[in-house]
Amino acid sequence: MTSSERPGPTRRSAKPPLEDDQLRERTASQIEIVRQGLGPDNVRWDSGDSEDPSDFDYLYRSDALLVRDEDLDRVAAVVPGEVRDSLVGGVTLFAPTEDEPLAALNRIDDDLGRGVATPDHVVYVAPRGTLCPATEPEEPDGDLVFPKPAAADSSDGRDVLVAVVDTGWLPEAAENPATPWLKGVTGDEETYDEANIREYVGHGTFVAGIVKCLAPAASVRVEGFLPHGGAVFESELIKQMTEALRDAPDIISVSAGTTTRNNQELLAFQVFYEQRLSRLKGTVLLAAAGNDGGRGPFWPAAFPWAVSVGALDADGERAAWSNFGSWVDVYAPGVDLVNAYATGTYVATEPPDVGDERHFQGLARWSGTSFSTPVVSGLIAARMSNTGENARQAADALMALARQHSKPGVGARLTPGMMML
Repeated sequence: MTSSERPGPTRRSAKPPLEDDQLRERTASQIEIVRQGLGPDNVRWDSGDSEDPSDFDYLYRSDALLVRDEDLDRVAAVVPGEVRDSLVGGVTLFAPTEDEPLAALNRIDDDLGRGVATPDHVVYVAPRGTLCPATEPEEPDGDLVFPKPAAADSSDGRDVLVAVVDTGWLPEAAENPATPWLKGVTGDEETYDEANIREYVGHGTFVAGIVKCLAPAASVRVEGFLPHGGAVFESELIKQMTEALRDAPDIISVSAGTTTRNNQELLAFQVFYEQRLSRLKGTVLLAAAGNDGGRGPFWPAAFPWAVSVGALDADGERAAWSNFGSWVDVYAPGVDLVNAYATGTYVATEPPDVGDERHFQGLARWSGTSFSTPVVSGLIAARMSNTGENARQAADALMALARQHSKPGVGARLTPGMMML
């Protein structure tokens, strides 16, 4: 299921090469999880000249494109097709009737220019190779029966609403004596089998728990937008993110993303910003920088209007698997964090641990830029309640603080400990 009619000249810059068989096997298994979640016939990948699916540049919908409304007539004149769905005002899901999507895009590029139409990319919490999350959930070490970062005992975050765009919410976590900091979190319920916890279950609850540890009084709602193998089509995510704005959240925390065709911006997200998000002048969106260990852009984190978050290890260095580059705004702790998770048995699916049984009692240890992102979200929420700033003002102030703690070879850094200085 590769498509290599004419790879763009910038391919390969978005990710480093896969270096070993285990990494390739790991990525191929994750592609299969996404395909099964969204439907095997609905998902394709572009690997350029390679026949190896683990070497993919991006995943995309097999039968439709995204087109700005203003360009729809001229696109249809080049590539016959039909409107599949009208999304947020300004962008349409368009199905070519004669060409496979990438062949249609090549024709549109030639006649109308790049970016007029784009694939309907798959956005996911587990992009590739070294992943987001960067590890599968692990049992906490014996002495790690507390959250990391630690739960604050304060009113930080009061009157602040944080929307967590993720896999969903495990309501029982709020009743678990091991995770009392989760009380008051709400969201779209995520269900699972305790005897066989599937991949990415509990991801949204873990993220919400990090926010609540740093901003205990904040209102946190988990929007369950990524239930299908931790993935969703860009077109569907945008409709659901528009719904998330119904309560005018102060902070939107997104621990998902993707690389893209020719490294171009996600079209539906850009229209979402132009038509919706930019009109909420005090709202800020934070997004995970991804875990490919490369410098190429990862979207939506790479948008200039988003706060992009990479990961630090325990020594304050950039995590080896964290993406980096001029588009990453800040790095925050993202290695071996401990927070709320499902209760039950998880069987590892990724080499070298395939088949290992892991038993959880509501807490897990996990790593990834998925989790450094809510660290920054929680710090912004805490600052808002202490200063009276809106989310954009608080984010700007914290980015200035992070730059004061920049480190060569890393960049701007922000940790909970810096707030105590």
